Amino acid sequence: MITLYTWGTPNGRKVSIALEEMGLDYECVGIDITKDDQFGADFLKIAPNNKIPALTDTDGDVALFESGAILMYLAEKTGKFMPAYGTSQYWQMMQWLMWQMGGFGPMLGQTHHFVRFNPDVSEYAANRFQNEGKRLYGVLDKHLATSKYLIDEISIADFAIWPWASRFEWQEIDLNEYPNVLRWYNELAARPGFIEGYKKPTDTGPIPVA
Repeated sequence: MITLYTWGTPNGRKVSIALEEMGLDYECVGIDITKDDQFGADFLKIAPNNKIPALTDTDGDVALFESGAILMYLAEKTGKFMPAYGTSQYWQMMQWLMWQMGGFGPMLGQTHHFVRFNPDVSEYAANRFQNEGKRLYGVLDKHLATSKYLIDEISIADFAIWPWASRFEWQEIDLNEYPNVLRWYNELAARPGFIEGYKKPTDTGPIPVA
């Protein structure tokens, strides 16, 4: 049995989307970060960094935190959405997965903080992170001009990046300014696995439409 401990954030939705797309049976446990559930003793045994998502799998007695590691584990387990190790496509996928983990996610997370939640705290910070977010969207748009997905086929790199793009409204980003991102975003948003995964652990409404 796979158990996903998560909340309705981009990092959490990466994994629920992957589980749905891979067709895996799993139990979803809500960790309400607005109520500090992530600091509970039982959760910290699995996720010592007190961040969602986390995952356990009784098949192999696996307990994991960090969304990127979880995505790689699930892809390896199922043999889906990850090219064969060592191939050119594998390393292309890995570079975009790391791009999300190191840039697109952290920078947009700070944009949420300074643009949406604390807009008057620091004009410098709001401009700095929103401008960097726009730059990163530009990088993604340029790449998607010549590639349908992040690599030739849909992969865990798409699962990792898309949930952050789904918060474009929080970032005050107009996806129409990034037509290749918009095409990719809308195509994935229509997939049943993305629709179902977006609802976990609770349905907060439909996927935002750009």
